[in-house]
Amino acid sequence: MADRSLESVSLPLEVRARLAELELELSEGDITQKGYEKKRSKLIGAYLPQPPAANGAAAVRCRLQHSEGAARRMLRTANIGVCDIREAAARERAASTAGNRPLFYFRFGVDQALPQERRTPVTPSSSSRYHRRRSSGSRDERYRSDVHTEAVQAALAKHKERKMAVPMPSKRRSLVVQTSMDAYTPPDTSSGSEDEGSVQGDSQGTPTSSQGSINMEHWISQAIHGSTTSTTSSSSTQSGGSGAAHRLADVMAQTHIENHSAPPDVTTYTSEHSIQVERPQGSTARVAPKYGNAELMETGDGVPVSSRVSAKIQQLVNTLKRPKRPPLREFFVDDFEELLEVQQPDPNQPKPEGAQMLAMRGEQLGVVTNWPPSLEAALQRWGTISPKAPCLTTMDTNGKPLYILTYGKLWTRSMKVAYNILHKLGTKQEPMVRPGDRVTLVFPNNDPAAFMVAFYGCLLAEVVPVPIEVPLTRKDAGSQQIGFLLGSCGVTVALTSDACHKGLPKSPTGEIPQFKGWPKLLWFVTESKHLSKPPRDWFPHIKDANNDTAYIEYKTCKDGSVLGVTVTRIALLTHCQALTQACGYTEAETIVNVLDFKKDVGLWHGILTSVMNMMHVISIPYSLMKVNPLSWIQKVCQYKAKVACVKSRDMHWALVAHRDQRDINLSSLRMLIVADGANPWSISSCDAFLNVFQSKGLRQEVICPCASSPEALTVAIRRPTDDSNQPPGRGVLSMHGLTYGVIRVDSEEKLSVLTVQDVGLVMPGAIMCSVKPDGIPQLCKTDEIGELCVCAIATGTSYYGLSGMTKNTFEVFPMTSSGGPITEYPFIRTGLLGFIGPGGLVFVIGKMDGLMVVSGRRHNADDIVATALAVEPMKFVYRGRIAVFSVSVLHDERIVIVAEQRPDSTEEDSFQWMSRVLQAIDSIHQVGVYCLALVPANTLPKTPLGGIHLSETKQLFLEGSLHPCNVLMCPHTCVTNLPKPRQKQPEIGPASVMVGNLVSGKRIAQASGRDLGQIEDNDQARKFLFLSEVLQWRAQTTPDHVLYTLLNCRGTIANSLTCVQLHKRAEKIAVMLMERGHLQDGDHVALVYPPGIDLIAAFYGCLYAGCVPITVRPPHPQNIATTLPTVKMIVEVSRSACLMTTQLICKLLRSREAAAAVDIRTWPPVLDTDDLPKKRPAQIYKPSNPETLAYLDFSVSTTGMLAGVKMSHAATSAFCRSIKLQCELYPSREVAICLDPYCGLGFVLWCLCRCLDVVLACSTVVPQSSPFCEVKAT
Repeated sequence: MADRSLESVSLPLEVRARLAELELELSEGDITQKGYEKKRSKLIGAYLPQPPAANGAAAVRCRLQHSEGAARRMLRTANIGVCDIREAAARERAASTAGNRPLFYFRFGVDQALPQERRTPVTPSSSSRYHRRRSSGSRDERYRSDVHTEAVQAALAKHKERKMAVPMPSKRRSLVVQTSMDAYTPPDTSSGSEDEGSVQGDSQGTPTSSQGSINMEHWISQAIHGSTTSTTSSSSTQSGGSGAAHRLADVMAQTHIENHSAPPDVTTYTSEHSIQVERPQGSTARVAPKYGNAELMETGDGVPVSSRVSAKIQQLVNTLKRPKRPPLREFFVDDFEELLEVQQPDPNQPKPEGAQMLAMRGEQLGVVTNWPPSLEAALQRWGTISPKAPCLTTMDTNGKPLYILTYGKLWTRSMKVAYNILHKLGTKQEPMVRPGDRVTLVFPNNDPAAFMVAFYGCLLAEVVPVPIEVPLTRKDAGSQQIGFLLGSCGVTVALTSDACHKGLPKSPTGEIPQFKGWPKLLWFVTESKHLSKPPRDWFPHIKDANNDTAYIEYKTCKDGSVLGVTVTRIALLTHCQALTQACGYTEAETIVNVLDFKKDVGLWHGILTSVMNMMHVISIPYSLMKVNPLSWIQKVCQYKAKVACVKSRDMHWALVAHRDQRDINLSSLRMLIVADGANPWSISSCDAFLNVFQSKGLRQEVICPCASSPEALTVAIRRPTDDSNQPPGRGVLSMHGLTYGVIRVDSEEKLSVLTVQDVGLVMPGAIMCSVKPDGIPQLCKTDEIGELCVCAIATGTSYYGLSGMTKNTFEVFPMTSSGGPITEYPFIRTGLLGFIGPGGLVFVIGKMDGLMVVSGRRHNADDIVATALAVEPMKFVYRGRIAVFSVSVLHDERIVIVAEQRPDSTEEDSFQWMSRVLQAIDSIHQVGVYCLALVPANTLPKTPLGGIHLSETKQLFLEGSLHPCNVLMCPHTCVTNLPKPRQKQPEIGPASVMVGNLVSGKRIAQASGRDLGQIEDNDQARKFLFLSEVLQWRAQTTPDHVLYTLLNCRGTIANSLTCVQLHKRAEKIAVMLMERGHLQDGDHVALVYPPGIDLIAAFYGCLYAGCVPITVRPPHPQNIATTLPTVKMIVEVSRSACLMTTQLICKLLRSREAAAAVDIRTWPPVLDTDDLPKKRPAQIYKPSNPETLAYLDFSVSTTGMLAGVKMSHAATSAFCRSIKLQCELYPSREVAICLDPYCGLGFVLWCLCRCLDVVLACSTVVPQSSPFCEVKAT
């Protein structure tokens, strides 16, 4: 009662200021609660009418005794600043001691929302005190607690069960502090007009309860569900009305948001912290207050309060300004992402320069008077008017007609299926299937007639069909994800054919087992002999197309998950109408369909649009295409078909099987629909097909590529024209520009270009635009690549049961550069990357699912596949079966290529092909390949139509279950963001002393190997710094110690070499170099030897003569044309003055095949070491300086890059010593070497470590044949 009386009394400003100071003292613990209430009563007692004394005391007791009641619970939950002050002050001091951050919170007045008997005595000075504390920078840690967190969670759960309008108090104005989660601010918080009121005073009056019913709950609901509404600065909300305390507490509990941003500077009050007030005047307009003076601010009741602060508060503010010390546990966190090298953007990368694109509108969808109101009505019309007209003809594996389905049979059988679905499954009281339920259609690819009958039966029964592929085994690739889709759709019945039902896997009892991840299904056979005839008085309810779901088409995502795209009946009908108009379909036309009739283009043209126009479909099964790839062309000629629906692969295999077959006439074709026209590489098949069959009557304007996606259905299609002089649109684009999402026209002469063809115009009745693939859907520029988006009726509507993903795909509002949407209608992402070119032609350069972003550049999987398949020999990959995907390594995507190799391929052929693929991809795409793996033929997971199941292949690769027969890993060419090197820190702080040798914010310590000088205890070894001296010492001390044992291909010993034998042979080679080669100290000598003892002896012979050896892999006898130029390149780059080799290789270098590749006269002098002189050198060369050159290490990378490393005598010696210590090579050890002896570690182990003193002359087993063959250490 005191509060109600106080609200009607105007207190002087000095009294309000004194009340504010009094509450500050209470919050800081300077006075007790009892003292606070006593002094407060004295201040306001003179201004209140004299009520009974018991009422005021009861109000105080009510708060103290019912501290755990609804009002107290509400205050704690909502973070109101009038809870138990002593408890809050204690929490504040504890929190500041622990170094936690202050929490910013929402504050609302609550007194009028409380019942009178429980109203907490909060005066206007309370709000004033809160505002002053906030502006002075006090740490409000008292509003953070575990109890509050639990209360918020309970309130959120409660709010989900009960959503109602929440009236807000009218007198108390609340200041909502800006938090880091700006997205949860009420939308449209821009300033309103000045006459709508501001926070400067209360003279405008108080809103009534009806005005106070603002849309606050709608905003809170958006915040809870993750709304991303963009906002401005901090806002405040004012409203009027009254309500129960628990209702307000529920809403306020949800508005509490923890702030994890840095605390702002609260010592000043600038426009940066402006507050916005929502004053409903019949509408939800927002206005911004005016603060002319930072020193004079207002409380919630418009009372000015001085912003001067006490010394204690100022000390807290200064403490907040200091850098925050992280907790001790953060010293142990090694933030890996920050340690990686950040890829710097290329300053020369192309950027879009064009103007902002305009949305492209397709032609208006015409209205034809005889178009049916629904697809079921069209079936009824043709089934009754023309019952004998052929609808569908199926073929057997021999290419002969198997069955002809007429429109009359389709109509009667579909009615029978509809009747049995609704009335013969379950009981009359509880039928298993009701209108609107989902059922799955499981039919093989060679039985389109049974599928067509079942599909239209579902439409007539108003049941939603979900077509899927036939499960062959319980462990089919992707079968578990299909089962998840069926389970989420609530499917309990599966419609199938008799032949398919018999072919399904069965248990010993004859029952079909439950497939992995699938729901329990009732299998229902739709053959007429298994169905009951419907009564004469039963007739399906055929109505006009509406927004009910017509069917669900499954889609496999990049990660292997399966989604269901719902298509409504009105979208289904509109899509058929748009295709009819775009393709110019007429009644009784014949169409040849090679595509899958259960989904995508095959379903839309061969099952749906064909029935609408009473067309005759010739369906070619995939099994017939495998036997006879030319079968679809033969059927076009046989039936004089007007339209054919194929893919580019069908055109390619028809070319391969053509072989000048006679009696081919394609002049009847007026439209050849290329279903995968969205693949930019389909243009090559189209051009080749036209070149071959143009003489057979095929016209250029007949080829009509189209682009489609499960979400947007048909995106664009090239119209058939009668003008043969109008060439199709095509462009030659720079591949380098495309990786940056920029369109740059290039010339066809260059290798790194992509030639694309148009996929026609936008569909009738649709609007298309291109938006940026990442982030906000902003319109692209005219020379920029983006994701195509479509706005039309004839599209999918959602992903079934996935509202979040539906919102991101089916409810996109493209934005202009100014930030406004281009239209009020939502667009749909097609998943296609492309642009709209001149004349409104649509160009597609790839798909979002095939996009791989490597080091900030976009690469398309189809482009990589095309490059790999173009590498000679082109027939190396088995039937072109190759998969390209990316894996994440060090927080970046890396490209992986997996291909099936032909059964007759050898290991040598495999590695040569892989090396060429890497070089081609590096030169054309300027990107490295992380891994290239070859697997045996027919071992990769397959899709139902025989393609490679990409996600399953990737999963096998990640699990290590791929089992490749040949692998080429190249991480050094693509992993360029390796972690930064560890650093030694100059200073060690107190925290580091506590926890050990750890330093704040830096990587711990650094790694270093053992010191060779300190560990080596053999004084004799210190005398020899050069390899030549070590070999001489070995020949004297242990002359008969076997250094090398050479094994042949059978595993038997072919040759061996002791210390003295190697020394004597090296002396003879040194004499030959000085006498026959006339070489001097420092001359370079190329050693072209096969792996073996001759290579080792030649190396030490060069050291004895003072020459610098360079080991070179000899040319391959069966492939001289490609391997000999590499030898010549190393010899030239190393500036070799002489070439030493065996007599056999000498003949090879002078052969006719070698002369065709390299001119014989360009070789340096060639020395044959098979016939060595018998004299010894007068003096063995000894280097004057350890830093002089010992040898050159040349290597050719997988991408064809030649790199040479200079190795000094000191470095060589240190390298060998470290290997000996690390590998623990002792005299009793025998080492089997299966490495390439020409560079790197393989060369060191072959030629160097065997003779070095510290290695103690370990016996080594080396193979005589290929360095990759397997040998065993004896």
